Amino acid sequence: MTTHSDWHKADIIAALHKKGTSLAAVSRNANLASSTLANALSRPWAKGELLIAQAIGLPPAQIWPSRYFDKKGAQLPRPTRNTTR
Repeated sequence: MTTHSDWHKADIIAALHKKGTSLAAVSRNANLASSTLANALSRPWAKGELLIAQAIGLPPAQIWPSRYFDKKGAQLPRPTRNTTR
């Protein structure tokens, strides 16, 4: 099985810039503090990963494969909290 590594933080930020946005702007557009989405760059956070991936135009699993697939390629469960208010 071919394993793919996660994107480097700088590559994620560069991809956002190529789309004409920034990590802080994506955070603010999601009604989060400017620095909140930076958490998804260093640790698993399904909601943050989804917001970043949507801004880039790719599925989160393509950006962070280690967070979505085990070493054998099986998909890992990635629950998101239901935050209906």
